[in-house]
Amino acid sequence: MDVHLRELRYFVAVAEELNVTRAADRLFVSQPALSKQVRVLERQLGFALFDRVTGGVALTRQGAALLPVARELLGRWNTGVEEARAAAPTGTLVIGMQTAVGRGLQQEAFRRFRARMPGWEVSLRLVGWDDPSGGVADGGSDVAFVWLPVPEGLNIHVLVTEHRGVAMPADHPLASRAEIPFSALRDEPFIALPTAAGPLRDYWLGRDARDDEPVVGVTANTPEEVFEAVTSGLGVVLVAEGNATLYNRPGMVYRPVTGLPPGELAIAWRKRDRRPQVAAFVDALR
Repeated sequence: MDVHLRELRYFVAVAEELNVTRAADRLFVSQPALSKQVRVLERQLGFALFDRVTGGVALTRQGAALLPVARELLGRWNTGVEEARAAAPTGTLVIGMQTAVGRGLQQEAFRRFRARMPGWEVSLRLVGWDDPSGGVADGGSDVAFVWLPVPEGLNIHVLVTEHRGVAMPADHPLASRAEIPFSALRDEPFIALPTAAGPLRDYWLGRDARDDEPVVGVTANTPEEVFEAVTSGLGVVLVAEGNATLYNRPGMVYRPVTGLPPGELAIAWRKRDRRPQVAAFVDALR
């Protein structure tokens, strides 16, 4: 039986919250996605883990028996990963990211980190948008460059605050404007992050500045898919102003957007993670 660690984490979160909505908020995933994964796990196991009760869920006898085992497995895995990294001659710091960071942030941080932790290696890990923590939440990354909002259980240090703009086909009717009010984009089809991205998907659809439902033209899983969809005329996408030059493409233009709160790029790491290599990298970015 192949049970994934993510399914165990979902099970543990629901078991501890005894409420799917709260567990979904804690995990930073959508409630339907969380419910679906719990059902998948139950089908694999061949028994129910939860009963529905007023105000939430309750563990079945089988679920209660499995909970300490799942917690132990997750704990042992996280410990094992840290021990494996520490087994390198000096050590490796794994840095998660979902898009190019740019802005000179990485180069300067790497220089300062190596000065403080001589001999340590740095490994960059590309993480899908279905994990808004950049791999920090499941232990796959030690630290990560992330766009806010992020899941609970993480420390963050905001690195850059930037205006959001829009990337659109060069021949779009609004492309002739120097800047575009967000109200003019409300009926445009948007390129969206996957639903598993939860509130991060909502943020890049501009839900914090609208009271209506956005039109989703295409769901994309990588930056390449996003900008291929834009240049193909399938929709527009909100972009942080610092990313406009990083993702410049023929046939696509970037325009500033008014009426939107700015975006925040941050470095994230797990709470209670006091390892010196993590502290050194965070300090290198301060």
